[in-house]
Amino acid sequence: MVFSNNDEGLINKKLPKELLLRIFSFLDIVTLCRCAQISKAWNILALDGSNWQRIDLFNFQTDVEGRVVENISKRCGGFLRKLSLRGCIGVGDSSLKTFAQNCRNIEHLNLNGCTKITDSTCYSLSRFCSKLKHIQNYCHELVSLNLQSCSHITDEGVVQICRGCHRLQALCVSGCSNLTDAALTALGLNCPRLQILEAARCSHLTDAGFTLLARNCHELEKMDLEECILITDSTLIQLSIHCPKLQALSLSHCELITDDGILHLSNSTCGHERLRVLELDNCLLITDAALEHLEHCRGLERLELYDCQQVTRAGIKRMRAQLPHVKVHAYFAPVTPPTAVGGSGQRLCRCCVVL
Repeated sequence: MVFSNNDEGLINKKLPKELLLRIFSFLDIVTLCRCAQISKAWNILALDGSNWQRIDLFNFQTDVEGRVVENISKRCGGFLRKLSLRGCIGVGDSSLKTFAQNCRNIEHLNLNGCTKITDSTCYSLSRFCSKLKHIQNYCHELVSLNLQSCSHITDEGVVQICRGCHRLQALCVSGCSNLTDAALTALGLNCPRLQILEAARCSHLTDAGFTLLARNCHELEKMDLEECILITDSTLIQLSIHCPKLQALSLSHCELITDDGILHLSNSTCGHERLRVLELDNCLLITDAALEHLEHCRGLERLELYDCQQVTRAGIKRMRAQLPHVKVHAYFAPVTPPTAVGGSGQRLCRCCVVL
């Protein structure tokens, strides 16, 4: 039905714009598109971003190309919360980058079957879409995913990713503070090829989750666990037993880690043969005894010890006598008048040590 100008004018005069928009909000996208062809006034109403908060393009998958997604993103902008591009094989990285830049309030995104997308799309989503809660992509070739600081990501989102991406090798969820051991369980059960895990500031993760991860992901080479404040030496014991390829490990601000955990790490296969970088900043229970244990790590290249208050300069010197090539970064709080550098067993005054 096509309205005459008089009919259109009468309808628009009788009903305020807010009420018309409310009526339009109940229409599906096909009907909205038809309404948009009635008149200029209805075109504006039908294409108002508030009517396009949830979009499912599965029924149009064969017709949807990148420009369609770009136009939708420009039209919907910050209104769009949920988008399904399931089966839209014509959509690639470029259009999804535009989408990510325009639709920063997106919470649910389904990319199942979008075979043209690569890690570039994951980078765009992680950079611009901080409110994203679910990614459903089932991209079986995906090997790297960066979700850093996507603070609304939940365990459910990570579970969905892991179930569809069994070849995943690198995952960054640093700053995803809602994650729990359920996310680690999903990784352990579905992603045996995992080599890199960055989970800094995920303060709900515990030894139980890392135990299951370590027992199933034997290819791990790099782990950033900074501020995973609940983990203890138990995590280090499991990594020592099951992850012989571990090369870099950050445990900064993991204040429950002790010398005993470092002992197990140092005596393991990874400690003897692979470990290159170890960060222990602000691990308050670490003492010079841990440095003695680390003398077994012949390949160690860098050691971070900022604010390890029980570590002394003398302890560092003894370790470096055995490992002359290692670079040690440490900070010593003032315990003597700041007139000179202390001698053996004393701590430096307000300075960083790079030895």
